[in-house]
Amino acid sequence: QVQLVESGGGLVQPGGSLRLSCVVSRSDFSSYAMGWYRQAPGKQRELVASITAGSTTTNYAGSVKGRFTISRDNAKNTMYLQMNSLKPEDTAVYYCNTDQRYHSTWFAPWGQGTQVTVSA
Repeated sequence: QVQLVESGGGLVQPGGSLRLSCVVSRSDFSSYAMGWYRQAPGKQRELVASITAGSTTTNYAGSVKGRFTISRDNAKNTMYLQMNSLKPEDTAVYYCNTDQRYHSTWFAPWGQGTQVTVSA
């Protein structure tokens, strides 16, 4: 079955950096706009960054704009999220999937996500 595998999370101090990776198992990955989502305790899952199929357009939630950068390598079926200047409020489980502003269905079932914890 098609899978989404997130990795790269961990425990960092405020102001630190992490780079998350999302590897997918479908050959048509390059046809889909994708996004990074996160879910913190007591909050809904939210879209924090998105990127179109050809990387021509990116978008960010106001809470992460200027600190996070989304990118993708279609030849490797991989998407990335570079996170800089991390804050405690960035603590969440991070997931990847299709950007629902462009697609009515998910690319694949939700993966397990990768935990990001920002704490002093």
